[in-house]
Amino acid sequence: MERTKWAAISGLVAGTVLLCRSIPTTFAFDKPVHTSIVVLASCAGIIIGLSRLLPREGGGRAHNGQQYDAVPLGDLGQPHGSREPSPSPGDVRYPSSLRKLRILFLILVLAICIRVEVLREVLANIQCATASWEPIIPLLLATWDYIAVQRHRKRFESDDDNPEGSVYDWLESSWTKARYRYVVATALLAYGAIDGLASASNPKSTFICAAALPYRWVVPMVQWLGTGLDFMILYCIGQLLHQQEGRGQRGLVLRFLSVGWAFLFSAVITLIAGLVYYVLAEQDRKWITTTSSLYLWSTLRLDGLLCFNIVCTVICIYHVGVMTTSTIATFVAASTITTAQAWSNPHPFPPLPAGMAFIALCLAIFGFATYLHIESTDDKSANTTSPTFTKVPSWLYLCLLILFFVRAGLWASHGNTVTYHPIDMLIYDAQSRHEAYINQTSASKTLAKAAQAYELRYQRNPPPGFQHWFAYATARNSVVIDDYDNIYRDLLPFYALTPEEIRLRTWQMIANPWNDAAGISIRDGQVAISPNVMPTHRWMLDGLVDMIGHFAEFLPDMDLAFNLNDECRVAVPYEEAEKMRQIGMTPMQIERPKNGFSEARNEQWQPIPEQAIAETPLRELSWQHTFYDFGSVDCPPSSPARTQRTWNVGELCTSCTHPQSLGAFLANWTLAGNICHQPDLANLHGIYLSPAAFKGAHALYPIFSQSKVHGFNDILYPSAWNYIDKAKYAPSPEHPDPPWAEKNSSLFWRGATSEGVSPGAGQWRGMTRQRFLHLANNINSSTAPQPILLPTPQKTSEGHNTLAYTTFPLFTLTKLLPTDIHIVDFIARCGGPDCPNQATEFHPLAPPSDFQAHWNYKYLLDLDGAGFSGRFLPFLLSRSLPFKAALFREWWDDRVTPWQHFVPLDIRGQGFWGTLVYFAGFKGAVGGGREVLLEAHEVEGERIAERGRHWAGQVLRREDMEVYFFRLLLEWGRLTDDGRDGIEFAVE
Repeated sequence: MERTKWAAISGLVAGTVLLCRSIPTTFAFDKPVHTSIVVLASCAGIIIGLSRLLPREGGGRAHNGQQYDAVPLGDLGQPHGSREPSPSPGDVRYPSSLRKLRILFLILVLAICIRVEVLREVLANIQCATASWEPIIPLLLATWDYIAVQRHRKRFESDDDNPEGSVYDWLESSWTKARYRYVVATALLAYGAIDGLASASNPKSTFICAAALPYRWVVPMVQWLGTGLDFMILYCIGQLLHQQEGRGQRGLVLRFLSVGWAFLFSAVITLIAGLVYYVLAEQDRKWITTTSSLYLWSTLRLDGLLCFNIVCTVICIYHVGVMTTSTIATFVAASTITTAQAWSNPHPFPPLPAGMAFIALCLAIFGFATYLHIESTDDKSANTTSPTFTKVPSWLYLCLLILFFVRAGLWASHGNTVTYHPIDMLIYDAQSRHEAYINQTSASKTLAKAAQAYELRYQRNPPPGFQHWFAYATARNSVVIDDYDNIYRDLLPFYALTPEEIRLRTWQMIANPWNDAAGISIRDGQVAISPNVMPTHRWMLDGLVDMIGHFAEFLPDMDLAFNLNDECRVAVPYEEAEKMRQIGMTPMQIERPKNGFSEARNEQWQPIPEQAIAETPLRELSWQHTFYDFGSVDCPPSSPARTQRTWNVGELCTSCTHPQSLGAFLANWTLAGNICHQPDLANLHGIYLSPAAFKGAHALYPIFSQSKVHGFNDILYPSAWNYIDKAKYAPSPEHPDPPWAEKNSSLFWRGATSEGVSPGAGQWRGMTRQRFLHLANNINSSTAPQPILLPTPQKTSEGHNTLAYTTFPLFTLTKLLPTDIHIVDFIARCGGPDCPNQATEFHPLAPPSDFQAHWNYKYLLDLDGAGFSGRFLPFLLSRSLPFKAALFREWWDDRVTPWQHFVPLDIRGQGFWGTLVYFAGFKGAVGGGREVLLEAHEVEGERIAERGRHWAGQVLRREDMEVYFFRLLLEWGRLTDDGRDGIEFAVE
């Protein structure tokens, strides 16, 4: 058994490192009780199985040629301590009995079962959790050891009378023999670990820890309880592994069996409790009994890693004791987490106190080294367990020294200041990108040049009727002639389907009203609405008929399926979709092209039946999580969105934001819409949390939608909502649009909780609208402080002040920068306790207001609803500055440039206040009472507002919607034509 000591310690170190790296992204915490049962049962099986391989003789270990037994801490008498040699079993009556062993066993089982429930409760409301207190466990064990053992020990003889001893020898002897030595060493480690973890932790996310709910104080208390239970579990395991029974020493096999059976009993009891809950909680039965393949594989991986780590821990406790084992695990875990965080976040944002984290780690290193030194110099003849080292080896000090220098280098290389404000650079870069867009999208002035540009851009000739489209576009003064990449991307996969398949799938979508898809038929230049259309959506179809009617005479006969829901519908898995896109990118070589569509296209389209069919290709996931079933399926298999689960919604996922951010500010609008590197979005938007009406398919069905999020294959078209001006920019004498300088400086938003449905499980806490409302209004001070980039006293070489992030409490920001952001009238799309909880959280609700009242404010916030926001185009046309946070993309996405025409915000909201401060200015005191002034960038704000207004008046008109839709339907006409491989437009 002695040979397993170093293998177990090495396994504990390696396993702890791997656990710290894998736990933050595991799917196993989706069902913590299920996972706990699996892990407990697996560990029990392994430990019980290993115990059968152990020697059957007594389990005492020989130290210095003698055999000693472990005396339980609670059974110590005054005459001797736990680190003195134990008398032989025949010389003393042991108060430890079989009854006490059973009590320890039952306490261990009970503690494990309660710990599983504590874990479930904390994970269910992790956004309300505080910093972990797990690093104090070694200190608790050392304190218990001091109270139960060290105070009763005889004082050791010191080297005071040794004339050859130096002062150093005397100090070392006094320190290593002091009764409180372990308390001091573990206190240094605990303080360093806790402070280091707090300094290295990511900023809090905007996921709502509701002030209206009790979790703000319940979860921290439960965390404390969890730490206490962990202490109790470790203590009981240590006692069982070193306990004595009756008059004789417990056998080694029995010691390990007792721990294994405790795990097994805990798994069985937890399983029984789960079955009882299954019987009583009818609403959760489906969730309890259904598991995804992602969860299963992740649980199996975590199970293997946890079992390895737990088995190594149990063997380490047997060899070196519970206090030493917990000390090693704590130090390794804290070092791994803080070093990884320092390595991956060398930038000024997020604003982490790198110096404090480095000092904390130094304390932890010193405390850990001190503990090992004390343990190695402790009285070997009095120890009930073997020391980790008889003498701390030089290689361990070298490892600690290397860790110190690595962290020192990371601290020195960490940037705290920037020489310019990122938004200044983003505005400059946006202007360059917009000019490049204009140069490449409107270069063609003639039909021949437009056709040539089309061929060069898309590797095929334009569709038949292109000449009519070009004449239509130029007659309406369209600025955009060449760049229709959005149409190309949307239609590319459909080249993998035959025209007949496309027509059949269109018919399947329209023929069943349950699909929530309405049909538009074009025959002989006339547009008609198909039967079986819900009256509530008649306005949408009337608007489409009006829009298509302007150019229908140039279109071939066809049927079109339009999505009546806000949510997008079609998400083809990446493996299949990529093959389809590759087929679509194959250049078309036509020797004798026909410049026209096929004849008798009317006969190719199956008539829509008056009597609806019952078959549907769609799957309904309304009010359910959709991220992994639909949202991420079009991402590469190795992408974080498909392999990781960001379960800790309480922290900002910095690895998710870095690719598209410059500090706290959103730099790449396109990349921000790509969810493949952003697994945290699974909990931060209604479309993924609980969509109101989600009916989707994984097969490629041709459905036209007003907007979509990344990964969906819906075909975008200009929305009838904007075309018929359901939300219109129409200032009047009663509601004028005053000049910029005369506007109210508040950030304004009015809206409903329509992003998704919160039927009673608290989904609203992650939805975009509720999160931004919570963030802007400092509701009951429950939102974390926010980072603001402000000038520092330091100067650059040019004499300008550098800037650094400073966190401010929200009550300060809301006083300095007033916002007017409220829900209107009532809480919508909710059920159960979520309705009153939201009403309490967001009280008072605002009364309805006239849409035209928006123009009184300089800054207008635009947020996603269940789909796209219909207000954005009117906002662009106004003299106000739109702030937009969205995942949904629309037909115009390629035309409008962020930071040139509007201000983009990350959907998480981490740059919300910092962006507003840039435009509105800041004057206040920072740490130490230093007054800081950041001048308002009024000129930049007004310039972006005017550029957006001017550009929207050029490329987002009703005429531009018609031009876009005309070109889209010409392309669709070619795709659905049986002779599509032989038809194209050719310049004569």
